[in-house]
Amino acid sequence: MQVSVETTQGLERRMKVQVPADRIDNEVRTRLQNLSQRVRISGFRPGKAPMGVVQQQYGAQVGNEVLNEILQNTFYEAVTQEKLRLAGYPRIEPKARKAGETLEYVAVFEVYPDVQIKGLDKVSVEQLAADISEQDVNNTIDKIRAQRQQWNSVDRASQDGDQLTIDFKGSIDGVPFAGGEAQDFIVQLGSGRMISGFESNLAGKTPGSDTAFDVTFPADYFGRDVAGKTARFEVKVKKVEAPSLPAVDEEFIKGLGIAEGTHDALHADIRKNMERELRTRIRSLTKQRVMDAVVAQNQIDLPKFLIDREVEALAKRFPSAGKDASGASELETEARRRVTLGLMFSEVIKTNSLKAESRDVREAVEDIASTYERPEEVVQWYYSDKNRLSEVESLVLENKAVDWLLNNVKVKNVQKTFDEIMQQA
Repeated sequence: MQVSVETTQGLERRMKVQVPADRIDNEVRTRLQNLSQRVRISGFRPGKAPMGVVQQQYGAQVGNEVLNEILQNTFYEAVTQEKLRLAGYPRIEPKARKAGETLEYVAVFEVYPDVQIKGLDKVSVEQLAADISEQDVNNTIDKIRAQRQQWNSVDRASQDGDQLTIDFKGSIDGVPFAGGEAQDFIVQLGSGRMISGFESNLAGKTPGSDTAFDVTFPADYFGRDVAGKTARFEVKVKKVEAPSLPAVDEEFIKGLGIAEGTHDALHADIRKNMERELRTRIRSLTKQRVMDAVVAQNQIDLPKFLIDREVEALAKRFPSAGKDASGASELETEARRRVTLGLMFSEVIKTNSLKAESRDVREAVEDIASTYERPEEVVQWYYSDKNRLSEVESLVLENKAVDWLLNNVKVKNVQKTFDEIMQQA
């Protein structure tokens, strides 16, 4: 078999393959001989039909089968022989041939780029750190209380933070508009969920009172019929409710799944969860920063096949994605970034012989499971499916690659507060 390869453009290759005629014809002959022993042909006993008759009835079918198989097999033999790393599927263009002639075909395909990570000495990454204070723990407990707050009716005038139940009718130049009327509508003052001016005009109102006011819709309001226009709202306040936070007592603590029901146990559990969240957040931010910095130092040719496949996967997750500031597809921009990162991770993992050891995978699974009510069932769920476990193994390998990169770039330790890190973009 003769093979020649030429580079057309970028990562595209054009490979010409010539397969000796006897390889094809001998295989066709062998298959027809085997077939002659099994097929029933009218007028002949099984296995007694002349080869000419078998050839006449089955030659074309067998020839096509052999040709397709040899095309596929010799292509991968040629790729292996030339030590090419195939990216995607080839486009194979065979030339017409007759029995006894050499098989010739051309295959066009992309290969993986030769990735060499350079410039690590020029990369500087911030490594964030934070101490969780007792105030941080108390703030988290307050947030949990706010999530479980109850609403109690009051007879006083409404104020910021209250929840009002209202009926309202809206009109523009005296004409009602679509979506401008509702009954038993709930609005929380100070939440900012309504258009500007709506909530503030309801402050100081008592249950059973009526009021009317004008508000102007933003020019970019999603409802084009009312965007930029001033509307008159007539409102009846039916109920005013004030928030009531639950006491941090034994019942509240046990309701959070802490059997001891004590303040010490609550604080210990909250701190443990915050430490895990902080650790995960720092890992995520560090990973993002180190990879972005390394990508900026290394421009890699990317196979179009990999980009297209990633765009297709992203389109299923983000069907409404549009264009970025430069006019390029947001999906393609993100796809290029993901493919680049994937190639870099693969290079770091391969070059440094990184492996996802079973103990590392187990530790990662248990860390994920620890956030659930029955962690042992989650662990079993992961280990009962090879695909799910494979996802964790990939994550472990990525983390090891990040650790290797961090050990080879300049790292600047930066102390932040817990809230600063959790809110970091």
